[in-house]
Amino acid sequence: MPTLLILNGFKFFFYANEHPPPHVHIMKGGGWAKVELSGLQVVYSSLKPQEEKAMLKILAEYKNQFLEQWNEWHCR
Repeated sequence: MPTLLILNGFKFFFYANEHPPPHVHIMKGGGWAKVELSGLQVVYSSLKPQEEKAMLKILAEYKNQFLEQWNEWHCR
């Protein structure tokens, strides 16, 4: 399970055997989320609304880096 970033209590990661479309999983405390990277579409979230907003802000900043890491891992 490659970890992409740990920031402000959020852990951003994907699983080694993931499937398209490129997406990341996010954990914070007992909450989870899954977000597709292309349009930052939330597929699932049990995070609090303010946590989800903060998570999406971080994702917007790191989106290109996460996509590069996704492609690097899954296209090798």
